[in-house]
Amino acid sequence: MQVQDKAQNTSAPLSERFTLVVMSHNRKAFLRRTLQYYSTYPCKILVLDSSLHADESLAAQFPQVDYRHLPQYTYKGLQDKLTYGVGQVTTPYMVFAADDDFLLHGALTESVEFLEANPDYGLCHGYGMMYLARAAEVNYYRRDCRVIEDYASDDAGERVMAFMSHFLPPFYAVTRTDLLQQWYSLLPPGTSFEWQEIGHTFFLLASAKARILPIPFAVREVNYNASEHNTDVLTVLTYGDAKSVAQREAFAGFLASLPTGLSAQGPQQVKQLALDSFRAMAECLLTGRSLNGKMIFRSAWVEPGAEPVRSFGPEQFVEMPFYNKPMFDLLTEFEFLMHAMPAGRLQLLELEGVLLKQQQLMQVQPNDTDRTLRSRLWEALSCNLFNLEVVQRLASSLQGSEGQEDVRKLQAWAERLAAVPFQDGPGLLENMSSGRLLKWLEARNPEAQQLKSINEHLARHNGGPSFGILLLDLDADMVKLQATFDSLVNGHCRSFQVVVFTTGDLPATTTAQDTVHFVKVSTSNYVERINQVAAQSSRDWLLLARAGERFTASGLLRASLELLGAQGCRAVAMDEIHYGADGALKDVFRPGVNLDLLQSVPEMMAGHWLIRRDVLVAAGGYSTAFPQAMEYDLLLRLIEDGGLAGLAHLAEPLLLGQAAEAQENTQYSQALTRHLGNRGYRAQVSAAQPGVYQINYGHGERPLVSIILRSEDNLEQLQPCLVSVLQRTRYQRYEVVIADNHSQSEELASWLASLEQKGDRIRVLRSPQRLSVAALYNAASQEARGDYLVLLAADGEVVNADWMESLLNQAQRPEVGVVGARLVDAKGGTTSAGLVLGLNEHLGAAFAGEPKGASGYLNGLLAEQNYSAVSGACLMIRKDVYNAVGGLDEEHFAEAFADVDLCLKVADAGLLTVWTPQVQILHPGLLADDTQAAAALRDKWQARFEHDVAYNQNLSRTGKGFIPGAPASVDWAQLLA
Repeated sequence: MQVQDKAQNTSAPLSERFTLVVMSHNRKAFLRRTLQYYSTYPCKILVLDSSLHADESLAAQFPQVDYRHLPQYTYKGLQDKLTYGVGQVTTPYMVFAADDDFLLHGALTESVEFLEANPDYGLCHGYGMMYLARAAEVNYYRRDCRVIEDYASDDAGERVMAFMSHFLPPFYAVTRTDLLQQWYSLLPPGTSFEWQEIGHTFFLLASAKARILPIPFAVREVNYNASEHNTDVLTVLTYGDAKSVAQREAFAGFLASLPTGLSAQGPQQVKQLALDSFRAMAECLLTGRSLNGKMIFRSAWVEPGAEPVRSFGPEQFVEMPFYNKPMFDLLTEFEFLMHAMPAGRLQLLELEGVLLKQQQLMQVQPNDTDRTLRSRLWEALSCNLFNLEVVQRLASSLQGSEGQEDVRKLQAWAERLAAVPFQDGPGLLENMSSGRLLKWLEARNPEAQQLKSINEHLARHNGGPSFGILLLDLDADMVKLQATFDSLVNGHCRSFQVVVFTTGDLPATTTAQDTVHFVKVSTSNYVERINQVAAQSSRDWLLLARAGERFTASGLLRASLELLGAQGCRAVAMDEIHYGADGALKDVFRPGVNLDLLQSVPEMMAGHWLIRRDVLVAAGGYSTAFPQAMEYDLLLRLIEDGGLAGLAHLAEPLLLGQAAEAQENTQYSQALTRHLGNRGYRAQVSAAQPGVYQINYGHGERPLVSIILRSEDNLEQLQPCLVSVLQRTRYQRYEVVIADNHSQSEELASWLASLEQKGDRIRVLRSPQRLSVAALYNAASQEARGDYLVLLAADGEVVNADWMESLLNQAQRPEVGVVGARLVDAKGGTTSAGLVLGLNEHLGAAFAGEPKGASGYLNGLLAEQNYSAVSGACLMIRKDVYNAVGGLDEEHFAEAFADVDLCLKVADAGLLTVWTPQVQILHPGLLADDTQAAAALRDKWQARFEHDVAYNQNLSRTGKGFIPGAPASVDWAQLLA
């Protein structure tokens, strides 16, 4: 493409001389904000947007922009996108602009004018600083250090070496378009990001002079995931392995072949110069000579319409050209856009809790007055000045009051915010996880006609079950109490009584017959007073809650219908929504009654159970020995008395409460130790991390274990598997049974024969004909001498030395039938942590793809828990249980899914399947691709697949799972049937 030569025609409009090329990829908010910023700058603007979907609103909002939707260019296809982009530029000068950065308008113009006045210069820019947008402030950092500013040598080699030795990235510099077009036409396809940046610099400096003006040029977003300059670039520049050295040699040779100001020199000489420049650039980056990020100041907006308040750090860099009023005025302009059009990942993450709190403060309660509502609106404004809805509502509420000066300020501020396009506070929250969760909750509410039918139905049943809410107010906090009261008043259930146990002064004189009854307590006697009230209560079900927790609108109502006629039910767990430390919402959608998860993560599993009143009283009430774990201790005592019978789970959120802090509560472990002792164990309880408990049951026996490996012409897999068992098994009472399925490999046969000469620990069982997988395991299990069997996949490898003890720790419990392991990849990431029935209409490996160190939903990757099924890649079962349920099904699941069927048969026999993270097996965790066997499994266990009790019904059944499903209403009509 021929570029118009307007270098000397400085009277032409800037749009004919200069193009700003904006690059964006799946970052709609950033792109909208950057276009708003550049909308007042009179250059030509070309947008290269490789997002999956086009932003159709941009054409109407910014008609002067040349918007190109280029979905064919992925994030990794940046080189192709840039090559395309420079080919579309028709002005003599251009600049690349990232969608999250601010290139200063005046600096761009000054750089263009410098290049127009100096035709032997190829690029020009100034100095940059960095910003990090937060919810309530913006942090600024120095990025660039003062360097050589004029690379004017006529010797191209000198220019290259000087620039590389004081490297400031020239990618975002104003550059002559023909130079960039030439560079991208020469760049080999598929060049890595690192070499693109290095080569870009080398080519431009080898082709023309460069100038760094002593002016502010760019304010760029901090790269807070990984450094773009001193991580990957340094890798290719400094690694000494043969591959890296060869890459440097090859790229230096490529640069030597380019037509530049160095072309008069020999190729070897230019190649050596390139290699020298690589070393110079690496040394510059390593020493921080030119790029050295350090905090400068924080900037916060505290009053509508006022200037932001800036707090400077102890170290300042006055040699940089940022310390002047015009620059601070520009930063104020940038900050307004950042806050009014939030886009940064960290900023949005921090804003989520703020926007949620503002929404709650704006809600009108039945007992509100103008004063109380106005007070909450002021509080909402103090959280975030840039929420247009809050500003407008507060200004409206002040009309007619004495604060007319405040009204004028707020109205002016609202006009300024409204002038910003795409300003939508409610819409912003709706697209966050908290907003989606609120929408999900809202969908649970019955419609008016449904509510009428529900109330009529309950009236026919004497009003339905009644609930006694035992509300702890140990901090004497009336604001929190009022939040709980408001939630109950706004709910759909009316069959409740609230007894408030408060350490404060009683706000009213009440009796036990009142809907709200206040009881004076102290921090030392509240448990006894709760038990006294419970014994005297006439309510059917009791619930312990704390001031500030908010009941959902429909939770108690659904419980009323579900508990009608629920004979034999002793206690019911419901779901919850938690406020995190950042104020954002997190769903706590529990599985069905899950003994091991209850023992492991009591903070998540033991709170807010509905307990039948007579059951609570018969159990002796809450224990004064465990005031910080009294709900947990009560549940454990109920299990001691009647096992899991009569315990139930209702998949409906009951309330919203504050998430517990990650700290150790010794009363949980003490209550658990007491409980396990009463069940006959000499157990030791330890904390894997605060709030996650591991139990060593202290079994006295050390039974023989038979590890069964399948051999079927698979020597390359079988050898490392066996080696891992022999080298990484600390427990010594085991045998390895290799079941050879009529293999034809002579090499395998020879290896198996050699194993038989090495003692009785390894036995080889040979089948005279090919058997199915299920039949082979069944045959081997009959020959196994151990009391416990381990089915271990031949393509798996043992990772941790105590794997056998960890399996036996669970398997020797009388209530347990099967124990499964955590399957991991070579990096420690999870490939399977139990199996979810019905996920993606078949089976799903829980937490597949989660990286090493991830905790998982409800700490599910850290805690023992019960699953409906676990993978047969590593599965322990007592031999007598295996035989009792008929082993693996050879008829229906001969080649696939017999392990899942085995777990479900064991469950039908009344035994638990336990998954433990304490056993790690290197295995891909892939499920068999056998549609016929999969269909047979669903047909046989249809009810289990429709509702996996180990997986909450309200969680998504597609994708990876463990996130809330799509908003769905409750089937109220079915509950009335």
